[in-house]
Amino acid sequence: MIQNEFPFNLDDLVHLRAFESNRIDFKATWDKPIKAAVMRTICAFANDLLNINGGYIILGIEEEEGKPILPPRGLEGFNIESIQKEIRGMCKRINPEYQPVLFPVYYYEKPILIIMSPGSDNRPHQAPMDVNVKKSNYEYFVRQGPETVEAKKQLRTQLMELAAKIPFDDRRNLAATIEDLSPTLVKRHLKDVRSGLLSIGQDIENIELFHRLRITSPINSHEVPKNVGLLFFNEDPDQFFSGARIEVVQFGDDAGGDLIEERVFRGPLPQQIKNTLEYLDSLGGTLLKKVRGQAEVERTVPYPYEAMEEAIVNAAYHRGYDGPPEPNKVYLYPDRMEIISYPGPVPGIQLKHLEPDHTVPQVPARNRRIGDFLKELRLAEARGTGIPKIRRKMDENGSPEAQFLFDDDRTYFKVILPVHPRYQVLHALREAAHLWAVGEKIQAVRHLERTFNHQPSSGALASQLIEYAFGIHDLDLAYRILRTFKEQEEPKSESSLPHLTLARFLIDRGQHKEANEILGHIPSSRTFNDTVEAAILLKRAKDLKRAHHLFAEVYSINPDDPKIVHEFAQTKAGLARSLWKKEDIKTKKRLNLEAAELLRRAIQLSNDPTREAWCWFDLARILNWLRAPYSEVESAFLKAQTLQPDEPRFKEVYQKFKRKK
Repeated sequence: MIQNEFPFNLDDLVHLRAFESNRIDFKATWDKPIKAAVMRTICAFANDLLNINGGYIILGIEEEEGKPILPPRGLEGFNIESIQKEIRGMCKRINPEYQPVLFPVYYYEKPILIIMSPGSDNRPHQAPMDVNVKKSNYEYFVRQGPETVEAKKQLRTQLMELAAKIPFDDRRNLAATIEDLSPTLVKRHLKDVRSGLLSIGQDIENIELFHRLRITSPINSHEVPKNVGLLFFNEDPDQFFSGARIEVVQFGDDAGGDLIEERVFRGPLPQQIKNTLEYLDSLGGTLLKKVRGQAEVERTVPYPYEAMEEAIVNAAYHRGYDGPPEPNKVYLYPDRMEIISYPGPVPGIQLKHLEPDHTVPQVPARNRRIGDFLKELRLAEARGTGIPKIRRKMDENGSPEAQFLFDDDRTYFKVILPVHPRYQVLHALREAAHLWAVGEKIQAVRHLERTFNHQPSSGALASQLIEYAFGIHDLDLAYRILRTFKEQEEPKSESSLPHLTLARFLIDRGQHKEANEILGHIPSSRTFNDTVEAAILLKRAKDLKRAHHLFAEVYSINPDDPKIVHEFAQTKAGLARSLWKKEDIKTKKRLNLEAAELLRRAIQLSNDPTREAWCWFDLARILNWLRAPYSEVESAFLKAQTLQPDEPRFKEVYQKFKRKK
């Protein structure tokens, strides 16, 4: 009888979606050469050199460059029952005997046969070089990439070292009973992976489900769970494996002394992973930044979800569940996330293999069953893809490069994900603002200094530090911060902001000369808004010529901003007042006429009564100098007072004007 009785999703298997391609062998038909090749590959999968839990041979589907050709050719014209008997018979010749699991099924309405060959508990195995020859030599076979090869020299030595070694996750657990496996969790898993196993009838016994998933093992006259079954299908694996949980600890400072929050995530491994990722993702948000000249908005997150996912999943996949008792840990600092698992990597992996442009070598995995379940749930991907994916996702987010570390004794493995620079700055500014608000001003400054030492090219940090330096009357600190910021060779964010902040506070103190010197060093790559701010500060510092130059620049870009127009007019009027020589009279008149024109434009553009009032007041004074008709000057003064009747200066200057009539 052909029916869907396997515990995985057939489409995922055929299309290589949850299974690595080197674990699947497609065979178009069934003949003597294929029979011999199948025998060798079954043996190779059973030997499971890399602890990836064997593989699958699919009879009836042709392949091209490792990809299935669909619709399948199928095994039409063959007796599927006879092929199965033939396979079982020839597998008796494997030494020691090994029997794969056979699944006959229709696919695209064509009969095919799936040969599932999981990693064996009794490896190493030998098989005939050619099963069709009675006295064929017996050899050891292993998988090397997508091919089955004879295990010679180093491969043979490596295989012998695995003799009778069962990875811990595939061992039986004598301290547990069948009752410790949850049928509900098993059925939920089968539903999540879209297995057809449950569709064959609701009367299937729980123990049969456990057998199909290979999460139990016989001992004497009864069955006991395997460790992988308890990790995935028990509500609290931590009771069987000390450390089978994830702890997330958030610190308020880099030293780790200021504990903010601690969370522990328990439950089946998939649930631990999902809950941890949901929590970590909820701590951040998305920063939106509009880039001038681009329609799109830049989006950045503190940590790319995919990078966190790979690191958390790898920690659960590759840790040792037979000790040490330390749980997987996620430490959150203001500037980074650290994911730590225990112990360190298996022998054969060196620190240099984890560096950029290096490849992690193919070595036997610590766990062979955990990866299968995680891949079927789309939580894990093919071996060797985790570190490159983390690096790629961090780079795409604009984040600093991830680091991968372990100690000489291989007691731990650590992944460090630096926070996106803008988020580190935002966190530091928030913390410092809180400290400042509650009166802890020195602590606020020191907190920002620590972050600034890590990110000395951040204009936002430098600017806030300069502001706080004036708040604690430490002018030397303000200058030192600006000097450090200017010394950075890497691209600076908000490059003009520290200059503008320092200049503004110097002007407030009446130190115009020093402010003008600072403003003279503003980067030429400043933004439009920074240019406006610099022009206003130069105007306040009485450097009207440079202010006029900058206002002319921004006015040419945006002549419809009433603030820019008004400030530009005041600058022209101020320049006119500074000209007192007889030969400057024409220039003085021209500047005043231009100022009057700008003020009329600002009045038309403004929706702010206060600005409009000051525009009328400034216009009245200029018209008075230009000897405009008395009624016109008076009208301007009166309109200013109508808009702002409580402004004493308006009344004072108007009264002087009337007395001079």
